Amino acid sequence: MIDQAEIDSATRRLSQALDMLEAAVERRIEIDRSRAILAEQLHALDADRSKLAADLDEQLGKVRGLESANREIARRLDAAMENIRLVLESQP
Repeated sequence: MIDQAEIDSATRRLSQALDMLEAAVERRIEIDRSRAILAEQLHALDADRSKLAADLDEQLGKVRGLESANREIARRLDAAMENIRLVLESQP
């Protein structure tokens, strides 16, 4: 026959096992919450990266346009200065 001490010991072990299981479940729930938060942050960062990439592309297009306009203005100024020099040299 099983005595009361063995029953008490088994009950304590079962209680400890259940406590450990409950703690493990709580840790798992917290890990899942953390993963969900990280996934949301990652999604937000990816959206920000996409927006920044689009903004960068837009700004690069503007820079290229400004560089082109700058080269054209420099070419026209050089031509105008050359014409002025020629006019001044042709004067007695």
